[in-house]
Amino acid sequence: MTHIIHRSLRHTPPVAASSDGIYIVDQDHKKYIDASGGAAVSCLGHGHPDVLAAMHAQIDKLAYAHTGFFTSEVTEQLADHLIEHAPGDLSEVYFVSGGSEAIEAALKLARQYFVEIGQPERTVFVSRRQSYHGNTLGALAVGGNEWRRKPFAPLLMEVPRVAPCFEYRDRLPHESQDDYTRRLLVEIEQTFLATGPERIIAFCAETVVGATAGAVPPTPGYLQGVRALCDKYGILYLADEVMCGMGRTGSLYAFEQDHALPDIVVIAKGLGGGYQPIGALLARTHVIEALRKKSGMFQHGHTYLGHPIASAAALAVQRVIQRDGLLEQVQARGTYLTQTLKAALGDHPHVGDIRGRGLFMAVEFVEDRATKTPFDHAKKLHAVLKQIAFQNGLLVYPMGGTIDGQRGDHVLVAPPFIASEQDIDQIVSLLRKSIDEALVAIR
Repeated sequence: MTHIIHRSLRHTPPVAASSDGIYIVDQDHKKYIDASGGAAVSCLGHGHPDVLAAMHAQIDKLAYAHTGFFTSEVTEQLADHLIEHAPGDLSEVYFVSGGSEAIEAALKLARQYFVEIGQPERTVFVSRRQSYHGNTLGALAVGGNEWRRKPFAPLLMEVPRVAPCFEYRDRLPHESQDDYTRRLLVEIEQTFLATGPERIIAFCAETVVGATAGAVPPTPGYLQGVRALCDKYGILYLADEVMCGMGRTGSLYAFEQDHALPDIVVIAKGLGGGYQPIGALLARTHVIEALRKKSGMFQHGHTYLGHPIASAAALAVQRVIQRDGLLEQVQARGTYLTQTLKAALGDHPHVGDIRGRGLFMAVEFVEDRATKTPFDHAKKLHAVLKQIAFQNGLLVYPMGGTIDGQRGDHVLVAPPFIASEQDIDQIVSLLRKSIDEALVAIR
């Protein structure tokens, strides 16, 4: 009997007993390939010796010191490393313990910025439908995942939402890609104007949409258009890269590939690679200078800000990524993963789309390829696939509600950066097997 409130209150999951590289082993000695890095977290795989050594060394030196009294050498070094490799004038870092905390901090920082510069009438955030920004109340409010929001809706602030940039589902048959992008940007501007641009704090968006819709990249020029609209109306652009950042798409920050610099960017999962809970926001110079010149403080805080052991783990992860050229590895393995998925599933009668960037890929399932009709959501294809893949020794990240929070199924594949071509071959082979078995099971 368990006393833990597990994700399912009717089922206790197997006990993970050990891990190494791309594998996790349970207490019955069954081996699983971690092909999704948990939730796109374990970017270096499990048990990396450099990270473990850094954590042990830090424990011996300093485990914890409250940031109301001290900073720590390792946390300062992590901040320096992140800023050294950040584009543009992203120059300030704030550390927390995870993605939802980082989003909450970003929302509060954005609001305080406008209070400090004399625009307290700015009280509204704008975001997108089918987005996900975390499970705390502020993050849940700006997110557009209706299934997660519904029970708590009365507690959440009102947020105007626009269409996601989801080309496979929403681009019209007669539209060119550029026309589709322009239509989305027109909608954003119209929403700004209808809301009152002088009331808007920030536009919040995942650079590459994560699990809610399944590794959906923006169309060319979309985020540049967002940046231009935010500049036009004095609105901050807040990029959520909790899942897609820190090298997952082949560049350290996913927005680098879209040439659109946000005012605040939020990172988490790949920052520490799962070795310790950590998240962060990075802000451009003008945002923090406004606070520094006026109140002199960011009115926010948590007990475990800048935790030294979490900082040591994250710094080791980021140094390994740079030292071992893993961004280039992600680009090369990402190309191989895309090619392998398309070779194995590209002509599958129930695969509608294969999409993503780098080692952040998704496969969307359809009842009918021609019409893109999803499976009946009552069949819960995503849940059946997760169970069957697990039985087959494969950890992937299937989700339902791809289209509107209810309809549509996809599976996220996000292997560690250290995965070899042979590892990818095995992952895709097991995935194809699991998909076919899941489709049989729901009929």
